[in-house]
Amino acid sequence: MSAAEQWSDLLPEGFEPGAAQVDDARRILLRPASTIQVRPVHWLWEGRLPTGSLSLLAGREGIGKSTAAYTLAGDVTRGRLAGRFYGQPKSVIVAASEDSWSHTIVPRLMAAGADLDRVFRVEVTVADVLPGELVLPDDIDALVDHVRDVDASLVLLDPLISRLDGRLDTHRDAEVRRALEPVAHLADRTGAVVLGLIHVNKSGGTDPLSTVMASKAFVAVARSVLYAMTDPDDEHRRLLGLAKNNLGRLDMPTLRYRIDGCVVADTDEGPVWTGRLIWDGETDQSITDALEAASAPGGKSAMAEATAWLADWLEQQGGGAESSAAKAAGKAAGHSRATLERAAKKLDVAVDQHGFPRRTYWTLPASPRPSTGVGALPVILGLAAWRASNR
Repeated sequence: MSAAEQWSDLLPEGFEPGAAQVDDARRILLRPASTIQVRPVHWLWEGRLPTGSLSLLAGREGIGKSTAAYTLAGDVTRGRLAGRFYGQPKSVIVAASEDSWSHTIVPRLMAAGADLDRVFRVEVTVADVLPGELVLPDDIDALVDHVRDVDASLVLLDPLISRLDGRLDTHRDAEVRRALEPVAHLADRTGAVVLGLIHVNKSGGTDPLSTVMASKAFVAVARSVLYAMTDPDDEHRRLLGLAKNNLGRLDMPTLRYRIDGCVVADTDEGPVWTGRLIWDGETDQSITDALEAASAPGGKSAMAEATAWLADWLEQQGGGAESSAAKAAGKAAGHSRATLERAAKKLDVAVDQHGFPRRTYWTLPASPRPSTGVGALPVILGLAAWRASNR
């Protein structure tokens, strides 16, 4: 019995199976949710890259996002990345088209201390002739087999857009979704993270997801979006933070890093130089806060403006005041609560709680507690010393 015959009662009156009859190879099935086994979320990189997911690493050119990606790859091959496979070296598959493997990619992997035997370059033959390019979603099934064969937990697509079928319009949401959803399914089938590198618009903005180039479907389909940018308070330092995390916390600390030059090999042709990523601590500043700081008018970051404002305001209060009053006044002056809290840390403001009910006070360095009634001279001297040390 054909599908059309089986469901004849549901067909329109007078319907005659023919060219439009239902394909017997295609069926719609319903499955009760009660039969589906729930699973916990696991992380390739704890809190940042969920296993079995399509994720993005976004950022402008020249800030070291590729170096960051290959640093993560190196950690994966050595079992150094904090997450589910910490202590268990895994393989990495890389499909890259913009950078030279001999001049750029392998030296970066060497600088990251990668096990090069666990990093695999994707090569595609067309009619048994090299080189061809990996095309997604066309090559999904073959890529799934290779991920399983080499026990890869990370697939890098550098850049992601170059790996998509060239016939697709990357600015049309529907077409991008049709290309990316099979890639996300690949990640789910294998348990690997597919990490696509993608550029952001040069026009800027304060919403990190809206700055990602091309269709909004890229960030919509991705489960996690890492975002790299220049630190607005230090042009020689970079920030790597979370702009999106559908499966976990969004308030993971933003990481600071810098890129230092190093020699990874001496060859007959001369030394091989590359960039090495050096992690440089954490900050509670979100990527959104950092973008807001970078876009502040007048060439000063929002952080610098909030710091100067808070120092002056506390000085006017005799050296200290309730933190709630400082935040309210700061909000009226156009400074966000988070930026004021970071400004207080930069000023080395003392945090004190006393009274009943308990209240929190902010006091400038070298200043007495606000309740002592001492004048502003020590405050002025302390503030002058702080300003001199931060010029």
